[in-house]
Amino acid sequence: MEGHKEPVTMQSFLGDNASTDEVTAEKVGGNANDQHDMVRMGKKQETRRNFRFVTIFGFTMVLMATWEAQFSASIFVLINGGTAGAIWMYLAAFIGFLLAIASMAEMASMAPTTGGQYHWVSEFAPRSSQKILSYVVGWLCVLGWQVGNTAIAYLAGTIIQGLAKLNNPDYNATAWQGTLIVWAVLTFSILFNTFFAAKLPLLEGVVLVLHICGFFAILIVLWVLADVSPAREVFTTFSNGGGWSSQGLSCLVGILSPVFSFIGPDSATHMSEELRDASRSLPLAMMWTAAVNGAMGFVMIVTFCMVIGDLQTVLSTPTGYPFIQVFYNTTHSLAGTSVMTAILIIMLLFGCVTNFATSSRQLWAFARDKGTPFSGWLSHVRPGMAIPLNSIIFSYVFSMLLALINLGSAVALNIITSLGTGALLISYIISISCIIVKRMKNEPLLPRRWSLGRWGMPINIASVLFLGLCFIMNFFPLSPIDLTPVSFNWNIVIFAGVLILAAAYYAVKGRKVYDGPVAYIRKDI
Repeated sequence: MEGHKEPVTMQSFLGDNASTDEVTAEKVGGNANDQHDMVRMGKKQETRRNFRFVTIFGFTMVLMATWEAQFSASIFVLINGGTAGAIWMYLAAFIGFLLAIASMAEMASMAPTTGGQYHWVSEFAPRSSQKILSYVVGWLCVLGWQVGNTAIAYLAGTIIQGLAKLNNPDYNATAWQGTLIVWAVLTFSILFNTFFAAKLPLLEGVVLVLHICGFFAILIVLWVLADVSPAREVFTTFSNGGGWSSQGLSCLVGILSPVFSFIGPDSATHMSEELRDASRSLPLAMMWTAAVNGAMGFVMIVTFCMVIGDLQTVLSTPTGYPFIQVFYNTTHSLAGTSVMTAILIIMLLFGCVTNFATSSRQLWAFARDKGTPFSGWLSHVRPGMAIPLNSIIFSYVFSMLLALINLGSAVALNIITSLGTGALLISYIISISCIIVKRMKNEPLLPRRWSLGRWGMPINIASVLFLGLCFIMNFFPLSPIDLTPVSFNWNIVIFAGVLILAAAYYAVKGRKVYDGPVAYIRKDI
């Protein structure tokens, strides 16, 4: 890889007065490259670098949960696309996200910081727009990751209720029960992010094993016991259940299902200040996660479509989740179905733990750069803890309060939590676009230990085009027929509202205190 960074220690940069900082850096596990990156970016090492390549690889594998999402998020593409649409749209999303993740992996090697996208924009955007663009992207990332906590917990809760419905047909799922389950999942997540925070890397390694073993456990059962449909029928039968004007448009609307299964590749970036040798390990973990999870997801979506049986029957299941019905149709056993579904629920539980870690670190980084209200409190790291406890507590309280919306309207909660996908997509688009502009102007890029080389420009452009399409489709409703206030996709309205609120805060206070990460960059090393 081009542009290898020369090791620069705290001592060599700061001189004799840096002895305390150098000792601190050694205690938290950073090597010379980590110290160089932190000094260049003007950041103080406050967290402990407990993660290594394998554990951060497990972290991103568990959070993205690509093969698991082929079950939990399949209903959208099965309605708008059918089995053929599910398979081909997955392949399109796989290729598109590989390009996007490669683009972000290169930036992560240049600037391995917990801030992620908003930091990259601040450094790489044209000087005239660095401040405002990085501020907007910072808020988008806060929105995307914070609502993700509740979204994952809610998904786990509704699957639990769906499984209860299968085992007891008389069970009537209520909003208050669902909300309590969401709260339980969120509480489980904060416990692991506080009391057991030091063991989080070990946990991710263990759950990675479950992620892989669970994949084969479910796959083998489906391969051995299920009735398999003809391959020609599965790969060529499309569905336009949403009633769109063309089958092609219907499939594009359905692409949101595989997009959901690939969203969040930047998660490892927001843990980079807790990762040893981050400028090297981080991009490798991102790319290996995309490749391995993507391959596992493809095998699972093809298998699922091959054994799904009558599509309309499965879609009308009283459990609310087609995959639960498929599991039951395959095993003809309530116990067997419960065990298979429990694997997915467990993975969602630990996915929520991982999302909590990511969302709290991203919020902490943005507050550290004075991008949020109460930035002093949110960015405080208590001595001896080496975790951003205040940001973790805020993430927990915010997620718990957001879950209360379910008591009034599950539709409203779904709309708000699905905003996370659009927010993260646009943050990817803006950050990659900044690199495209630099490449078009032939401006030198920062040294990096993982590089796209001469393929950088075409990969960057292709990824932005793909992400742009996904961002647009994110605002389409499930069906254009007989739209009502309930079936209408209100994402665009709420998304615009969030941007207006962020702009208002920026105008009133943000522009006075927020300079962006670029203001702290040391250009003399």
